[in-house]
Amino acid sequence: MSEIANTIFSPELAARFDKLATIYPLKRSALVPMLLYAQDEVGYVSDAVVAEIAERLDLLELDVRNVLSYYSMLRTKPAGKYNVQVCTNISCMLRGGYEILSHCKHRLGIGHKEVTRDGVFSLEESSASARAAGLLPSRSTTTSTRI
Repeated sequence: MSEIANTIFSPELAARFDKLATIYPLKRSALVPMLLYAQDEVGYVSDAVVAEIAERLDLLELDVRNVLSYYSMLRTKPAGKYNVQVCTNISCMLRGGYEILSHCKHRLGIGHKEVTRDGVFSLEESSASARAAGLLPSRSTTTSTRI
């Protein structure tokens, strides 16, 4: 049973959060995993998500927002149905990453972390990772296309 009576999360996720808050020496250490799980379930980190996670971890909402602003993989607005991520780290830059990003911006008519009016596409500049290389499974609830 969740410690929060009127949780915005599914019963399964609320139970996971309850457990996460107890397995770390400091409750605060569960913040990033909770934000990632919440984003997967809700689609983005809303004000309600921030408030509930702050309450669960006995933190100020400002503390949660500070961490939220640090991690680029956390979204504060909904992503499109198809989230296009274009790698622009040094390896990708040498292979045309910026040109591909520019083409996507022009073609979709949106910029970094923006969503098309119809909500179908969103665009993000990103760095290559094991997940992007297909070595780790993606946990995203939206369909992501990494270029």
